[in-house]
Amino acid sequence: MSIFTPTNQIRLTNVAVVRMKRAGKRFEIACYKNKVVGWRSGVEKDLDEVLQTHSVFVNVSKGQVAKKEDLISAFGTDDQTEICKQILTKGEVQVSDKERHTQLEQMFRDIATIVADKCVNPETKRPYTVILIERAMKDIHYSVKPNKSTKQQALEVIKQLKEKMKIERAHMRLRFILPVNEGKKLKEKLKPLIKVIESEDYSQQLEIVCLIDPGCFREVDELIKKETKGKGSLEVLNLKDVEEGDEKFE
Repeated sequence: MSIFTPTNQIRLTNVAVVRMKRAGKRFEIACYKNKVVGWRSGVEKDLDEVLQTHSVFVNVSKGQVAKKEDLISAFGTDDQTEICKQILTKGEVQVSDKERHTQLEQMFRDIATIVADKCVNPETKRPYTVILIERAMKDIHYSVKPNKSTKQQALEVIKQLKEKMKIERAHMRLRFILPVNEGKKLKEKLKPLIKVIESEDYSQQLEIVCLIDPGCFREVDELIKKETKGKGSLEVLNLKDVEEGDEKFE
């Protein structure tokens, strides 16, 4: 896409337009493609690497620059660099249908990859392949939400897939070492958060090896710190309790 701007005779190429509506008017900035995401995630910090020009437009493709009074009315300033930063951070990136389709396909694959990485068949403890998860997501007609993170959507997908297939998040294996005095009482409080207790050892201290749902980790950690006043310890033995080999559909 090449845009001719008669106002300053600059030909802008490889343009990504970011748009914001403010005070009833539309404002746009011209950025380099693939740089907007980098700026928003904090990877790219050099504004000149992101903006093609520090001008604020009402229409980038026609090269129409915004009027000074409109900028002051909408943003309370005519500092174009500051306004560009606001639009860059909060504006809506304009993408073509083809680009949007490619972006959604990539997000679909990324979500399936996260689900496959985090989940197992609870009966066999074997992980599912990404291809198999993608197929299952198509079967439930999962629609990708471009404004939501892939991690959030992966958790949604897991909930929906549970209704159609045997799948759950792989358990974490933990070891607690607790003072004996508080240990027995604390164990009762921890029980609802523990899936399986694999071993218990009452010697000078209470040592428990168990499996928990990863979503409960923070709650378990905080409970042990609070109840033992920092005397107890928590060790992650395995992030995922899985068997070797991939799970296949029958």
